[in-house]
Amino acid sequence: MGNFATGVVVVSTLDPAGRPYGLTVNSFASVSLQPLLILFCLENGLGGFEVFKRSGKFGISILSEDQEAISRHYASKTTDRSVHLRTKGITGVPLLEDALAILECEIVQLFPAGDHTIVLAEVKSVEQSADKTGKKPLLFFQGRYQRLLMERDCGRS
Repeated sequence: MGNFATGVVVVSTLDPAGRPYGLTVNSFASVSLQPLLILFCLENGLGGFEVFKRSGKFGISILSEDQEAISRHYASKTTDRSVHLRTKGITGVPLLEDALAILECEIVQLFPAGDHTIVLAEVKSVEQSADKTGKKPLLFFQGRYQRLLMERDCGRS
C-alpha cells in the first residue's frame, strides 16, 4: 500500500477534560459531495480512539509541505498531542494554523475494518487557506514524506 501516494492531515478533537488532542493521518478521503462526507481510519489500539468516539466531532487540518515537522510531531506515539492546536473552529474543535485547508466534521457512523475503524463524517464547515501563494500539499509515499513537483517548478510553461 506504500506505493499509493497520499496527502497528510492532522485530525484533532477535544478530550473529556477539554484539552486538544491531535494525530497524523494519511488514510483520509472524500466520500460524497451531497451531503459532504469524508472518511479517515483510526487504529483500534490507538490510545486516543475513545477520545474521538466520545467527542463525536473533530477537525481536519490539511498540511502543506512546510508542515512536515508538525506531521512528525503528531505521528509520534510519545508526543504531547495538544501543542500547535491553537485555533478553535466555529464548532469548537481545535485546528492548526496555516494549514492548506481546514474542515470541521461530525461523526456519522463508525465501521469496524480489521485492525482499524473507518470514521465516516459529515463536513460542517470548510475553510481554505487565505494564502494563495502556491503552497503545495505534504505527501507521503513509500514510507517517506515527499514533495509535489509541479510542471512550473521545472521551468516549463
